[in-house]
Amino acid sequence: MRITTKGQVTIPQYIRERTGMMPHTEVEFELRDGEVVLRPSKTPRHESRGHRLVEQLRGRATTRLTTDEILALTRPAT
Repeated sequence: MRITTKGQVTIPQYIRERTGMMPHTEVEFELRDGEVVLRPSKTPRHESRGHRLVEQLRGRATTRLTTDEILALTRPAT
């Protein structure tokens, strides 16, 4: 494995799968006895993009449709 000029490395798929590190997982680095330890962060530092978008859109609906009515409009007729 080689570090890029931007300081990036690719975490091998089998390690990501075994540790549950999915895309956008917050991680922490620790120096332990001269080695670098990478692990999922226990405390997220930033809200996710999806969370920020939902908060931004909350209360902005301009229709009086229920959730079930909206879902019925977005699903094909059976």
